[in-house]
Amino acid sequence: MAGRINDDDVKAVRDAVPIDAVVSEYLQLRNAGGGNLKGLCPFHDEKSPSFQVSPSKGLFHCFGCQEGGDTIAFVMKIDHLSFSETVERLAATAGITLRYEEGGYNPAHQRGERIRLVEAHKIAAQFYIEQLENGPEAETGRAFLAERGFDQAAARHFSVGYSPQGWDHLTRFLRGKGFSDKELILSGLSQDGRRGPIDRFRGRLMWPIRDISGDVVGFGARKLYESDNGPKYLNTPETGIYKKSQMLYGIDLAKKEIAKTSRAVVVEGYTDVMACHLAGVTTAIATCGTAFGGDHIKILRRLLMDNGSARVIFTFDGDAAGQKAALRAFEDDQKFAAETYIAIAPDGMDPCELRLAKGDDAVAELVEPRTPLFEFALRQIVARYDLETPAGRATALDEAAPVVARIKNSGAQHEVAVQLAGMLGILDTQFVVKRVAQLARWARDRGGQQPQQRRSAPLPQAPARAGSGPPLNLRSPAARTERELLKLALQRPELVSPAFDAYGVDEFTAAPYAAVRHCIEQAGGAEQGLAEEREYLAKVLDAAPNDTVRSLITELAVEVFIGKSIDETYAGMQLVQVRVRAVDRRISEVQGSLTRLGSNVSAEQLAAAQNEVWVLQQYAQSLRNQGADAL
Repeated sequence: MAGRINDDDVKAVRDAVPIDAVVSEYLQLRNAGGGNLKGLCPFHDEKSPSFQVSPSKGLFHCFGCQEGGDTIAFVMKIDHLSFSETVERLAATAGITLRYEEGGYNPAHQRGERIRLVEAHKIAAQFYIEQLENGPEAETGRAFLAERGFDQAAARHFSVGYSPQGWDHLTRFLRGKGFSDKELILSGLSQDGRRGPIDRFRGRLMWPIRDISGDVVGFGARKLYESDNGPKYLNTPETGIYKKSQMLYGIDLAKKEIAKTSRAVVVEGYTDVMACHLAGVTTAIATCGTAFGGDHIKILRRLLMDNGSARVIFTFDGDAAGQKAALRAFEDDQKFAAETYIAIAPDGMDPCELRLAKGDDAVAELVEPRTPLFEFALRQIVARYDLETPAGRATALDEAAPVVARIKNSGAQHEVAVQLAGMLGILDTQFVVKRVAQLARWARDRGGQQPQQRRSAPLPQAPARAGSGPPLNLRSPAARTERELLKLALQRPELVSPAFDAYGVDEFTAAPYAAVRHCIEQAGGAEQGLAEEREYLAKVLDAAPNDTVRSLITELAVEVFIGKSIDETYAGMQLVQVRVRAVDRRISEVQGSLTRLGSNVSAEQLAAAQNEVWVLQQYAQSLRNQGADAL
C-alpha cells in the first residue's frame, strides 16, 4: 500500500481546487445570498434546493440530509472513493505532485483502484483514437463514419476510435504501461481467454463513455464486420467505475449548456448525439445500452435545478420499439419538474439519418418542443380501443384518466381532461374532468403530499441528531441566538474575536451547540480564523468527536444569517444576549441553591452567595445598558 499522504500536500490540494468548481461538475449552482451557492442535493431526492456551497470556506452542507464537508469529502461521497484516491484525483487536476510519508513519491502500481481503472480507460481511449486515425485496418471504421456524415474532425471531437481485430493488441499495450492482468480484467477492457487476458473489444468502432466529471469509465463498441458474431453494440460490463443505469453518453459535453439553457434532448444512440451536437443541438445526450430511467433523471434534475420552465425533449424512432420507449419514459415523467416532450422525425428517421438526408437545420427543427409526452402517451392509449362502442370508450377512459391525473400543472390538467373527453367522444366533459380530478386527489393522498403553507418568518431547521441531546427548539430565542453566535464564530470570526474565546462551553445550553463550542476551543479559538479561514475550519472539523457534530459544524459554517446586516453591531447583540442569559441562569442557580438549603445555610455561605448574586446582577445590568462594551 502507498504511504500516508503528506499533510501539507493534502492542505495544498484543498486550497488549490475550488469547491464550487468541483461541485458544478455534478449539479447546477445558483446564488443563495451571502456569498453562498445552492443546488439540488446529489445525495438525496428533493423538490427544492437545500444543498449549499460556501466557496470562501471551501465547504458544502445539505440542510435536507445533513451531508457536509469540504471538497475532498464531496468527491469521496459522490464518486465512492477512498480518501487517498480522492486526494490523488484532485491533485492531478491541480497539477500537484504528492509526497508520501512512507516510501516517498507514490509509484503507479500503488494508486487506488478507481484511479488506476480510470487511467487505464484514458490510455485505452487514446490508443483507439490513434488506431482509427492512422491504422490501415481501420479504413472500414472511417468509411462507416463517413457514410453517416462524420469526418475526421468530428470523430476526434467525440474521441471516436477503433479496436484492432487481433486478440490482444490493447491488452499488450496496457501491460507495457504497467497495468496488471488483474487490473485489465477489473476494468472490463480485457476478458479471460484460454491463455490469459484478451481484448474485450475487437474490430469495432469505439465511443468512449465519460461520467459527468469527464473521466472515461467505459466504451460503447459498434460491430463493423459480418464475421463478428457478437451483438451490434457491445458495451463495457458493470465494473467498479461503470454502472450503465447511471451513464449518459455526451453528458460531459452537454452539461454546461443543459444548465445554461434549462433544456436537454435525449436521443437513442451515439451517432445521434454526434449528429445533434454537430447540428448545434449541444444539449443532446443518450443512454448507454439501457432504457432511460430513474438514475438518469437524477443526473438531469441536478443540472436543470427543477426549473418549472425547463424542457426535456425525447427523440424516439417512430416504430413500435420507439413508441414503447416513449411510454416507458413517461412512466418517470412525474419525477421531473421540467416539462417533457417527444419528437419523432418524419419517415421514422433518427437524428443521424435526418442530418444526412436533410441537413443540420432539420435536426435543429426536429428537437423544438412539439408534442408533450403525456399527449403522445394519451394518443397511444386511445388508439388501442374501439371508440365506436360505449365499452371501448369506458375502458380507454379507465386507462387514460390516470395519465392526465399525473400532469403536474393543475390548469393544464383540467384543459387536457377536456381534450381527452373530445378524443374519446364522451359528450359529458365534466364527467371526465371530475374523474381526473378525483384520481389526482387520490394520488396526492396516497403519496402523503400536503399543500405547503407560507410562513411569514421562516426559521432554519435543525432536526434531532442521534446522540446529540434533546431536539432543538429554534423558536426559543436562546437557541436561535446561540446558533447565530456559533455561525459568526465559524463564518465571521473577525466580528466576535477575541470576546467569543472567553465564552465557556457551559454558556451554550443546547448540547449540540456546546459540542461545537468545544470543537472551536480545541482548534485554538475563533481568533485562529482571522489569519487563515479554511485552515481554521479544517481544524474545527478535525476536532469533532463524531460525524454528527462534524455535520452540524459544516451546517453552521454555510448557513445564512437571520439578520440582514451582519456587522459588529449584529455580532455584539449575539454576544451580549448569550452572555446575559448565561448570567441570568447563574443567578437563578445560586438563588435556587439558597432556597434548597433554607435554614441550613451558614452565615458565611449566605454572604458569599448574596455577594455573587449582587455582582452578577450588576454585570447583567451593564450588559443590558452598554451592550458589547460591557463584555
